[in-house]
Amino acid sequence: MTRIAVLGGGVMGEALIIGLLAQDPSARIVVVEQSAERGDALVARHGIRLDTAGAAVAAADVVIIAVKPDGVRALLQEIANDVQPGALVISIAAGIPTSVISALVPQAAVVRAMPNTPARIQQGVIGVSAAQTCPAVSLAIASALLGAVGTVIQIPEAQQDAITATSGSGPAYVFYLAEAMMRGAQELGLDPAQARTAVIETIAGAAQLMLASDDDPQVLRAQVTSAKGTTAAAIAAFDASAVADGIVAGMVAARDRSAELSQP
Repeated sequence: MTRIAVLGGGVMGEALIIGLLAQDPSARIVVVEQSAERGDALVARHGIRLDTAGAAVAAADVVIIAVKPDGVRALLQEIANDVQPGALVISIAAGIPTSVISALVPQAAVVRAMPNTPARIQQGVIGVSAAQTCPAVSLAIASALLGAVGTVIQIPEAQQDAITATSGSGPAYVFYLAEAMMRGAQELGLDPAQARTAVIETIAGAAQLMLASDDDPQVLRAQVTSAKGTTAAAIAAFDASAVADGIVAGMVAARDRSAELSQP
C-alpha cells in the first residue's frame, strides 16, 4: 500500500488526488492544506486525511510538492528533516530545478514534473525529469503515479522550459482559439449557445481525429482544404495575419518566461 503525502490541495493537488485514488483505491493519501475550509472540503470529497507537513512526510513513501513555486523553498526547509531516506519527492512547481530540491532533501529521490490543467479530467500531459541522483526505478515509479492523470513524457530537465511552453501552457492556447472562434461565430450570426456548442464540439472532434489518425495535422488540414474553397480562404486570411508565426512567438515567450522563473 503506497503512502502518499500531497503538500498543497489546490486545483492540481486535487487533480492528482482524484487520479491517484482512481488508479489505486487502497492508496493512503494525506493532504497538507493551509486553508482549513479547503482541507475539510477535500476530506469530505475524497475520504483522505489532513495532517501537518512534518507528520505527513514522515510517514510517506511519496511526497508530492504541489504548492506555488514561491513557497517551495520554505516548505522544503520546513520538512527537510522529516523526509524519509529513499522517499520519492515529486515537485510539480513550475520553474524550481531538481538541484534546488535535492540540495534541501538530499536523502530523497527527486523528480520534477510539469502537468497541465486537463489533468483535472485525467487527460493531462505531464513532462517528467529526474534529478541527477535519482535512481531509474524512482523515475519509473513517478511516471507510473503521474500516469494516473494523463500521458507522461520523460524528458531531460533542460527541456522542462520547452514542455512548459508546449503542454503546460498549451491548453490556454486552445482556449484562446476557442474564444476567438466563438466571437467570430457570433459576429457571423450564431447565438452564444450555438457558437459555444459548435466551437467546442469542433475542437474536441478535431483533437479526437488527430489522435485516431496516423496522418500529421498538415495532412489532415490539406484534406479539408479544397482549392479556392471556404477553408482555403480562411487559411489565407490566417497566413496574411501571420497567425502561425504568432503562435510560435508566443511559445518562445512562454519558454523564456519559464526559464526566468527558475532563477533564484
